[in-house]
Amino acid sequence: MIHTHSLGRAVRYYPERTAFASSDERSTFRELHDRVGRIAAALTKHGFRKGDRLGLLLPNEREYVELVYACAWLGVIAVPLNTRLSGNEIDQVLIDAAPHGLIRHSSLAAPSVELPGQLVIDKEPLDLGSYSFPAEVYDPDAVFALIYTSGTTGRPKGVALTHTNILANLDHVNFWMRYREGGVYLHAAPIFHIADFPFMFASPAFGTCQVTIPKFSPQAFCEAVERERVTHTVLVPTMISLLTQFEDLKKYDLTSLEYLGYGGSPIAPELIHSTRKMLPGAKLVQVYGLSETGFLTGLQDHEHTESRLTSCGRPCPGIELRVVDDEGNDVAPGQHGELISRGANVMRGYWNNLKETKAVFRDGMFRTGDIGCQDADGYIYILDRLKDMIVTGGENVYSGEVEAVIYQHPAVKEVAVFGIPDPKWGELVTAYVVLKSGLALSADELISFCRRSLANYKVPRRVEFSEAELPKNGSGKILKRNLRERFWVDQERAVG
Repeated sequence: MIHTHSLGRAVRYYPERTAFASSDERSTFRELHDRVGRIAAALTKHGFRKGDRLGLLLPNEREYVELVYACAWLGVIAVPLNTRLSGNEIDQVLIDAAPHGLIRHSSLAAPSVELPGQLVIDKEPLDLGSYSFPAEVYDPDAVFALIYTSGTTGRPKGVALTHTNILANLDHVNFWMRYREGGVYLHAAPIFHIADFPFMFASPAFGTCQVTIPKFSPQAFCEAVERERVTHTVLVPTMISLLTQFEDLKKYDLTSLEYLGYGGSPIAPELIHSTRKMLPGAKLVQVYGLSETGFLTGLQDHEHTESRLTSCGRPCPGIELRVVDDEGNDVAPGQHGELISRGANVMRGYWNNLKETKAVFRDGMFRTGDIGCQDADGYIYILDRLKDMIVTGGENVYSGEVEAVIYQHPAVKEVAVFGIPDPKWGELVTAYVVLKSGLALSADELISFCRRSLANYKVPRRVEFSEAELPKNGSGKILKRNLRERFWVDQERAVG
């Protein structure tokens, strides 16, 4: 199904265009299609059939994308694994997904779970003999991928995405980051993450060349953009921040960039301004979504007014997104509520987890677990994860709102706001802060700064500073759970 709409389309309309490019090799869509067909044949020889799962534990590289295409060809369910997981966490995912086999790179952690087959691709490459290509499986409603959640609020769950879900995301990608025939897309964010995953299908559909870098660094990014004249890419705010601080940035020609998508965590307006100066010719597009839904909203470049820099935009056609109260009723503009959604983009459910699936659907709508509001024009503002809400003295404090204020201080590089237990107030608002190099700021100064913009009960009562970068998951989201664990260890209940 996906093969027909992406790589299959490319080989029909753009057979001799460059499909993949790196510093030492090029391949056309015709060559890519042939290679993927042989990979599909090799997987068939290894016993893979429609509905079987194939675990993929690989860095960003061409072989990764080829294997996903081969899964689409065969109706095999791809299970992209987060490369930052520990061996124990990988075991948990594999036990849940029960794949027929795993293909990994030797540089990444080996699981201890016994599997029917395991291939270390850089040591034992697949035997791509002269097998005849297997028939393509066409089933739009079949599960195509299990994207495991990052685990910021609990044990990872397998998000079951169908071919139709992915194709809906392809359309949405093209709505917010308009593709043209040709162009070059750089996989700089991890392929295993839903922020990047749809682009491997959108790219060939429009005859776009793909480029990968195994691991993000400002230098690797700049080198790839300059060398391949990259036109489209998606980054998380942490990556953008690193780029703006890269001392050798001006040595590289990045003028080919037409679209820069960003999302995955809050971004300070100051960083958006810095990015505009760094890439004046690129259109900036903020996107918001979840593994369960793909992209839900987008804030396009022409919508980046000063008052909307903290908005994640509006949904595109085909996505229904509402802000509701605890009973599921729509709230008025400016009022806080949970974001719920439906559309062809929304997952079928969690793999082998009916209880959690039922918990996140109500009256056919998917409950995102995100608290937000919308203005009179329908622009969405994310305030917090539902479970990151702080209750202090009977008042609700949304940590995202406090973080947005703290990010406005010129000395702040990173911040995480969360609640810690307090016998009097229930929870105290706490800020964990990383300062920019060479700048100083005291706790009292930061608290005074917050008092200018926040109600008294929202102002942090405790501020801690860290010299180290805040802990993050593979998609760049700050892991608040890791920061607050020590405060809740002896408590009867824990937040998050």
